[in-house]
This record gives sequence, structure tokens and C-alpha cells, in this order.
Amino acid sequence: MKNVHSYWAYLVLAILIFAVINAILGLSKKKQFTDKDLRIGLFALIVSHIQLLIGLVWYFMSPWFSALKEDMGGVMKEKSLRLLAIEHPVMMILAIVFITIGWSKHKKKTTDSAKFKTFAIFYGIGLLLILSKIPWNNWL
Repeated sequence: MKNVHSYWAYLVLAILIFAVINAILGLSKKKQFTDKDLRIGLFALIVSHIQLLIGLVWYFMSPWFSALKEDMGGVMKEKSLRLLAIEHPVMMILAIVFITIGWSKHKKKTTDSAKFKTFAIFYGIGLLLILSKIPWNNWL
């Protein structure tokens, strides 16, 4: 399960980066918001939600969750354990919340620039949150 979560993360990052860049370019070039742009945003939403589900399953099977249950104080004192047991899961959930809010808010926008702006802001925040708490030492 850990390998699936790790490899799927590459897809999530690639699609999310593509969606954010597409939104920024669409906004800056005053492009029309087309079905292609909608699908890019939807695909980013879907792959990120799948990653969240895979991650939650892995988290509850992981040694970090077991360590957290056994000795929360010890986990909180050790930086690498705290990252994997607390910071990474919480930040990823927040990132998915921002991406989901961005998807929901864009549907209520009536102008093309407002739709691109919503994706750029909320998907961008989600991307930054994800990048901030990837356990790079374990992943690369």
C-alpha cells in the first residue's frame, strides 16, 4: 500500500502542477474557460481524492500510527516521526480540502477569468501545502 501511495503521488503532483499552470496561463492570457480546462480541474480533483483515500488506508496500517497510539509524547518529540504521524497527514487533508473548495467555488463563477482565478488560488494553495509536507527523505 505504501508503494501505491508513493507512486500515485507522482501522478497527483504532475496533474496538480499542470492544473495550476493551466489556470494561471488562462487567467493571464484572458483565455476562454473550455471543457478542456474543466476536465483538467476535475482530473486533478479526482486523482488527489484517490490519493487521499490510499493515504488514509496506508496511514492506519502504518508503523507511524501504531507508534502514535503507543507513545504520543515520544512521537511529538521526534521530528521525523512527527512529520509522518501528524504533520504530513493533516497537511494533506487540508490540501485536499482547498482543492475541493476550489472545485466547488469555480462552478458558481460566471466569468472565464473568475473560474481560472478560483482554480489558480485554491489548487495553488493545495499544491503548496502538499509540497510543504512531503516527506522528501522517505520519498526520493
